[in-house]
Amino acid sequence: MAILPIVTYGHPALRQKAKPVTRDDDVRELVENMFETMKNAQGIGLAANQVGVLKRVIVIDVSELEAYKDEKPLVLINPEVIEMEGEWDMEEGCLSIPVVRDVVNRSEKVRIRYNDFDLNEHELEAEGIPGRVILHEIDHLNGVLFIDHLSPGRRKFHKGTLLEIKRGELEIPYPVLGSQEEVS
Repeated sequence: MAILPIVTYGHPALRQKAKPVTRDDDVRELVENMFETMKNAQGIGLAANQVGVLKRVIVIDVSELEAYKDEKPLVLINPEVIEMEGEWDMEEGCLSIPVVRDVVNRSEKVRIRYNDFDLNEHELEAEGIPGRVILHEIDHLNGVLFIDHLSPGRRKFHKGTLLEIKRGELEIPYPVLGSQEEVS
C-alpha cells in the first residue's frame, strides 16, 4: 500500500467529473492506497479525484468517530444518489481544502446505488455523518466542492485562505499536490 498525495484546492482534478469504473478497470490497488492515504491524513472520506484519479471511486471510514465506532469501512464504486430526504446544517471540512471549515446544508438521509469490485449493483441508505460523507464525496466525483454550497459572502470570507492553499503557502501535515503540480 502507498500513501498518495492529495490534490489541493485549485488543482484541475477537483473540478473534473470522474468517469465510471468499467470491467476493464482494476481499482483494488487504488482503493487500498486511498484508504491508506485517508487514514494518514486523518480523514473519514476520500474520492478518487482527490488523489488525481478521475474514476468514480469513494472510500469512507467513520469508525474513528465514537458514535460510529461499529460502522464498517465502505468502498463505493460508481455511486449515484437515488433519493434524499430532510436537511440539516453541519460544519464540514475537506482534505483537499485544509484549514477551511464552514457550515453546509445537506440532506439528512440519502439512498444510493453503487457497485462493488465485481460491478454488482447494491443499494445503501445512510443518514447522519455517514450520509453526509457520502454526499460530500459524490460531490467530489462530480467536480463539486463543499465551498460551492456556501453563500457568496461565506466564500468571500474564505477567499484569502483559498488563495494561500492554491499558491501552496500553507503547511499541510500530509503529502499534497498543489494546483500546478502534475499527478504521476
